[in-house]
Amino acid sequence: MTSLLDRSELTIIPPTRPLRGRVAPPGSKSITNRALLLAALADGTSRLTGALKSDDTARMAEALREMGVRVEEPDATSFTVTGTGRLGAPARPLFLGNAGTATRFLTAAAAMVEGTVVVDGDPHMRKRPIRPLVDALRTLGVDATAETGCPPVTIHGRGPLPGGRVEIDAGLSSQYVSALLMAAACGRGPIEVALTGPEIGARGYVDLTLAAMASFGAKVDRPSEASWRVAPTGYVASDFAVEPDASAATYLWAAEALTGGAIDQGTRADAFTQPDARAHALIAAFPHLPAIIDGAQMQDAVPTLAVLAMFNATPVRFVGIANLRVKECDRVAALATELSRIRPGLGREDGDDLIVASDPSLAGQHLPTRIETYADHRIAMSFALAGLKTHGITILDPGCVAKTYPGYWQALASLGVGFA
Repeated sequence: MTSLLDRSELTIIPPTRPLRGRVAPPGSKSITNRALLLAALADGTSRLTGALKSDDTARMAEALREMGVRVEEPDATSFTVTGTGRLGAPARPLFLGNAGTATRFLTAAAAMVEGTVVVDGDPHMRKRPIRPLVDALRTLGVDATAETGCPPVTIHGRGPLPGGRVEIDAGLSSQYVSALLMAAACGRGPIEVALTGPEIGARGYVDLTLAAMASFGAKVDRPSEASWRVAPTGYVASDFAVEPDASAATYLWAAEALTGGAIDQGTRADAFTQPDARAHALIAAFPHLPAIIDGAQMQDAVPTLAVLAMFNATPVRFVGIANLRVKECDRVAALATELSRIRPGLGREDGDDLIVASDPSLAGQHLPTRIETYADHRIAMSFALAGLKTHGITILDPGCVAKTYPGYWQALASLGVGFA
C-alpha cells in the first residue's frame, strides 16, 4: 500500500458501509520536532518514543546531524539523540524543504552556533514569512538576515544568546515564540520573551513548547499573559514520549462522522494536549456544525472542518483563519478553489474568511473532480474525506501526505476505503 504514495493521482471510492476498525494515528509532528531540538541541545542521550517519522521530522533530524548531533533511529517510532549541549556550524546550508517548524526553530537555535549557518527551504518555504523572528533575534544582537523576509536566512552565530528582553510579533505564527523560548533556555542569562500585541497564532502550541521544555529541565515563569521569562538552565537529557498527532486524528474523526462509523484511535479526544483536538467537539455536532467557526486556535484542523462542512445541513463561515494564508500554501484560497471545483460556489473567500455553502445532497452524487493539492499534505488529506461521500473525487499528488502522515492512505484502506 506504500506504493500509493508514488501514484500521480488517487480516486477515492466511497465506502458502501460505515468505516469501522482501529487506526493509531502517527506521533505528533509538532511535538516530535520540538523534542528533537531540545534533546539535541541537552548534554547526554535522550530517547524519544512514539515519534513521527515523516518528511518534516526527517528534515529536522538530518539538520541536527549536520550540526554535530548524533541522531539514531532504532525503530519506526523512536529516535535516540545524543547531544553535547551545543550545536556546531554545518558544512553546508541546512535544507529543510517546506518544514515550517524545523525552519523557524533552527533559525533561533542557529544563533547559538559559533559560526555561520544558512537556513533554507524549497520554493514553498521561500514564500513563508520569517522576518518577525529574524527581527527579534537582531534585537538580541544576533547577526541574522533574510533579504526577502522569507528563507533563506543567514545567521552569523556567536554562541549562547545574551540575557535580556526580546519582543516578538507573533501575529503570523506562534512558531516564532516557540523558537525563541527554546533557544532562550541556553542563554547566558535570563531572557524575557514578550509579545508586541495581544494577537498570537495558535497560542496552544506555545503551551506544547513549554511542556516539552519542562520535560528537558527548563524553568519558565510568566510575568504576564503576554510574556515569558526563561531561566538560563540549559537542558538535561530525558526519555520523552510523544503523544499521537491530533491534526491527523481530525481526519479519522471526520471519516467516522461522515460514514456513521466507529474508529478506535487508541487515544480519547480529551487526552490530547494539542490545540487541534478542539475540533472533536465540532465534528461530533455534524451535520449541525455552528454557523460560525473560529479556527484561530486550531488552524490545522480547519481544512478537515471545511470539507466536512460541505455536507453540513447549513452554511458555515470560518473566521480567524488569516494565518492559513502563510502555511504550506494559501489554504484559504486553496480550500475555496477546490470546494468550488467540486460544485461551483461551494466555497468562497470573504476577506480572510472562508464561507462553505453546505449542500448535503452532494452525498451520493457523481461529480468527477481533480483536486489540486498545492504540495500541501492537509489539502490532500482533507479532500480525501469528500471522496467518502461523493463519487469521482481524485486527489492529485497523493504522495504529499508523507510530510506528516506517510501511512494515511494505508490507514483509510485498512478501514475499507478503496482507490482507483
